[in-house]
Amino acid sequence: MNNSNFNLKGKTALITGASGLLGIQHALALLECGAIVVLTDIDFPNLQRVQNSLMKEYSSSSIFIYRMDVTSEKSIMDVNLDLLNKNIAINILINNAAVNPKIDKDSNLKSSSRLENFSVQEWDKQIAVGLTGAFLCSKIFGNEMAKNKAGGCILNIASDLSVIAPDQRIYKQSGLRDDNQPVKPVTYSVVKSGLIGLTKYLATYWLGYNIRCNSLSPGGVYTSQPDDFVAKLSSLIPLGRMAKNDEYKSSIQFLCSEASSYMNGHNLVMDGGRSIW
Repeated sequence: MNNSNFNLKGKTALITGASGLLGIQHALALLECGAIVVLTDIDFPNLQRVQNSLMKEYSSSSIFIYRMDVTSEKSIMDVNLDLLNKNIAINILINNAAVNPKIDKDSNLKSSSRLENFSVQEWDKQIAVGLTGAFLCSKIFGNEMAKNKAGGCILNIASDLSVIAPDQRIYKQSGLRDDNQPVKPVTYSVVKSGLIGLTKYLATYWLGYNIRCNSLSPGGVYTSQPDDFVAKLSSLIPLGRMAKNDEYKSSIQFLCSEASSYMNGHNLVMDGGRSIW
């Protein structure tokens, strides 16, 4: 790249939840800047498909994959140990893994997504993946960064729902009673808001070790959702549309490189203006 501040050659980035929609885009963003990527996910077959797709454009020596369960400290430590044995130091950590239940007309999340019906088991599961997982990965890989004079950076993937409440009206479906209407689950807001708190904590924890921590709060990404949902959500966004799946790549490159060297503890909201309207 022309701007050397965005150059990530010699850097290695680990991405959790890397087989998901944005995880793939995060990988592409970093590969474009010359980084080596370590892609992790609990869904290993899908992760292999992502690797094969990326290797059509990038060298296999730049892409490592691991099955990793972010809710298991042992699973994360096993990956860390294997990387250490291969002399691979993680300079960038992107905490991207999350549970994001889809709410559509075929979903079984109508009444069960509602606060009054939401189970403790589902609460524990989603908090474990989205929030505890980010804590565990930051604890383990952040500690390794602190041993490296070059330091590193941690990026937590939050959401516009870290700064605003979900507008449950956009999920409303005709023909259903109010007490059976699907809603965005409480866990999503709690996890994404919690990530902002974790970001601020980590940004000040490793003082003197050149470790930065920021968060990115994307808005909704268009993935062929039903037209009525897209129209309702787009009406809440000043730009009048949902994001394209590749529109966050430049922000990933900025936040994970020296281009943002003086940004620390910040939550970058990139939602088409929804949260300011």
